[in-house]
Amino acid sequence: MSDDNKDLGDELNDMIGDAKDSAKKAGEKISQKTNEFKEDAREFANEAKEKASEFANDAKEVLSDGKNIAIIAHITIIGWIIALVMNSNNKTELGSFYIRQMLGLVIIAFITSWIPFLNLLAFVVLFVAWIMSLISALGGEMKPTWLLGEQFQDWFKSL
Repeated sequence: MSDDNKDLGDELNDMIGDAKDSAKKAGEKISQKTNEFKEDAREFANEAKEKASEFANDAKEVLSDGKNIAIIAHITIIGWIIALVMNSNNKTELGSFYIRQMLGLVIIAFITSWIPFLNLLAFVVLFVAWIMSLISALGGEMKPTWLLGEQFQDWFKSL
């Protein structure tokens, strides 16, 4: 029996030794993978910082372009407000020009909307003036609308 116990003890010690070796190898592998993941995370973070910086620079360029402000001013009253805020941060001549033009058209539209029968005709005329103004803004040209465009520039010159 003692030989059997000795053989079992030896086998058990061998198994424990093998288990310790396997655990040690697994620990080393985990440590190696952890280091690889850390390096990958660092690379990803650096790439994300670069992309964020590029995006910020692109956004600054877009916001500083008067043509974009002029186009945004044509997109409903909310777009006009956004264009006004954008232009207040970085005034551009083209942006200011179309902010004044759109304010004039919106005021005329509001006033004529209350006059029966005239409101339909005014809607068509103002829509045509809006389209022509938008086309000029897309081209980056400062063309006043044929409908009181010069007066809009005078009346709203503080914008």
